[in-house]
Amino acid sequence: MSAPRDQHFLIDQRAVDKIAGFVDVSGRRVLEIGPGEGVLTRALLDRGARVVAIEIDPALVDELEFLFADEVAKGNLEIIPGDATKVDFPPFDIAVANLPYSASSEITFRLLESGFEVAVLMYQKEFARRMIAQPGTRGVGRLSVMVQTYASVKPLLELSPNAFRPKPQVRSWVVRITPHEPPYPLADRRIYADVVRVLFSYRRKTIRKGLQSGKNTFEATAVEQAIADLPDDLLRQRPENLSLEEFALIANRMSGC
Repeated sequence: MSAPRDQHFLIDQRAVDKIAGFVDVSGRRVLEIGPGEGVLTRALLDRGARVVAIEIDPALVDELEFLFADEVAKGNLEIIPGDATKVDFPPFDIAVANLPYSASSEITFRLLESGFEVAVLMYQKEFARRMIAQPGTRGVGRLSVMVQTYASVKPLLELSPNAFRPKPQVRSWVVRITPHEPPYPLADRRIYADVVRVLFSYRRKTIRKGLQSGKNTFEATAVEQAIADLPDDLLRQRPENLSLEEFALIANRMSGC
């Protein structure tokens, strides 16, 4: 069966076993996004997980329901047809998935908003590298700031294109994501997310000009007050050089705190 969209089926059984074993899933409710042909699904079930799998391809849903009819009947597996960027996530403890490359960012943000104990997720290598990029380094951006604000990320495994069918044009990383509270107080998480998004939308501009350019997002009075309150040396910086603490400071000033 051909892969839908940009999905690449993992066929390296040693890699499957490693991914399924990176965290203890026994007795836990595990969310799997994009189960495909069910190779990782089987490994999770064999380790005692109760799996909820979201699959976008109707043909694959039918195949999974046939292959895992006994597990579905016993209540150990639930298959949800739908797009993981849109469908409501059911309650879950752990996420384990080979994410579709094109939807990696959106799904990652949705997962972080949902709340979970730990996730073991596969990404395109360069995408995963951006998740852990530090201030002032190549690749730092909205993704790295938002992910590092709410979670720690640890690379676990690198896979070559030969581990998949069809072979992707890039290498892949498996990472462990462990949520945590923001390292600095945030008065309003929505405003924080808006500040990070707007500033990186104008990443070639200074913080001062970036805030002023966000007129469709922020009230003019809030921008004026924040600029008046923030240090000049901070306002002269560009977003890729800011620390998480400085992003929090800007957002809190935009919140009136």
